[in-house]
Amino acid sequence: MTGSRTAASFTADDYRARMERAAGAAADAGLAGLLVAPGPDLVWLTGYAPTADTERLTLLVLAPGRDPVLVVPALEAPDAAKAAGAPALTLRDWTDGKDPYAATAALLDGAGRFGISDNAWALHLLALQSALPGTSYASLTDALPMLRAVKDPAELELLAAAGAAADAAFEEIRTVRFGGRRESEVAADLAGLLLGFGHSRVDFTIVASGPNGANPHHEVGDRVIEDGDMVVLDFGGLKDGYGSDTSRTVHVGAPTDEERRVHDLVREAQEAGFRAVRPGAACQDVDRAARAVIADAGYGEYFIHRTGHGIGVTTHEPPYMIEGEERPLVPGMCFSVEPGVYLPGRFGVRIEDIVTVTEDGGHRFNDTTRELVVVD
Repeated sequence: MTGSRTAASFTADDYRARMERAAGAAADAGLAGLLVAPGPDLVWLTGYAPTADTERLTLLVLAPGRDPVLVVPALEAPDAAKAAGAPALTLRDWTDGKDPYAATAALLDGAGRFGISDNAWALHLLALQSALPGTSYASLTDALPMLRAVKDPAELELLAAAGAAADAAFEEIRTVRFGGRRESEVAADLAGLLLGFGHSRVDFTIVASGPNGANPHHEVGDRVIEDGDMVVLDFGGLKDGYGSDTSRTVHVGAPTDEERRVHDLVREAQEAGFRAVRPGAACQDVDRAARAVIADAGYGEYFIHRTGHGIGVTTHEPPYMIEGEERPLVPGMCFSVEPGVYLPGRFGVRIEDIVTVTEDGGHRFNDTTRELVVVD
C-alpha cells in the first residue's frame, strides 16, 4: 500500500457502484430507499460536499431499481454537477420560492419506510413527513450501520497513507521538549505536524499530562507539563478524505516502576486486542480480549471506554469494538484498538492503532513503537 492514490481519483463508476450497493442494502433491510443529506455519507456515495451549511434542501434519493437522484438548490447545482459522482446520478434542482419537498415527494413511495441520514435537519424531515404522511423513517446508522464499514482496496490505501502520516507526526513530536511547556503548545505542534505531513483537516490533538491523562477525552488546556508527568497523546484528522487516529503515551523524564508497569499492561492489552482480529470473530471479541488482560491485572475498573471504533471518511464511525456487539468482522473493516487505564488524580495510559481485517487476521496502519517513550 503506497498511499499514491487520493480521494479525488475515485471515478463516477466507483460512486455508481457505491450507490448501487447502498440501494441493494436498503432493499435487503426492508426499506423503500435511502435519503442522504449533506455529510460523510453523501461524500462517500457521490463525492459531493456542499460548500456551506445551508437551510436549503439537498438530498440524495436512492431507491432499489431506480436511478439515483440528487435534489439540490439551483444556485448550488453547478457545483454539484462537478462532483466526481455526478455522471452516475440525475440532478434535480429547485429554485427559491418553489417547494423542494413536493419535488422530493414525487420521487418517493408514499407508504414507504426510508433510511435517512443521522445528520439530516429536523426541518427537512418534518416537511417530508407532512408532504407524505404515510411514510416512516429510520436513522441510517440504525438501519444500515455497516454501509461504509468494509473498505475497498483504494480506500485501504488511503487509510494506510493517513496512518503513516500520523506516525510521522509522532516521530517528530517525540523529539520536541515537553517539560515546562503548556499542553496547548504541544497540541499546536502536533496539529502543525499533521498538516505538514499531508492532512487537510485536524480533528483532535489531545495532550493530557499528569492527572489530566486520567480523562480519556481531556480538552487541551494551559496546564504546564512537569518533569515526572505521564502524557497521553491522541491525535488524528483527514488526509485525502480518509481518517487517521492514533494514541501513544510518553513520559517526561524517568518513569516510576508503577508507571512503567501500567504502561506495559496497556501495551499487552492492546496486543491482545489486535491478536483477536480475524474474519468471523465478533466485534465484542476484540473488546473482551483487551479488557481481560487489564481486568486480570486488577485494573478493570479503570478501563472506562470501548476498545475501538471504525474509521473511514470520518474518524469515528461503525463498527464499534464493544461488549454486546456481535456483528462479525469482515475483511476490509477498519477500526481502532485502543485500550487504556485511567487512574483518577494521578495519570492515564492509552495505546491506539488503526487496524484492518485481512483474510487471515489483522494488519496495523500504525507502526510507531508501543514501548514507553521518554521525552524531555
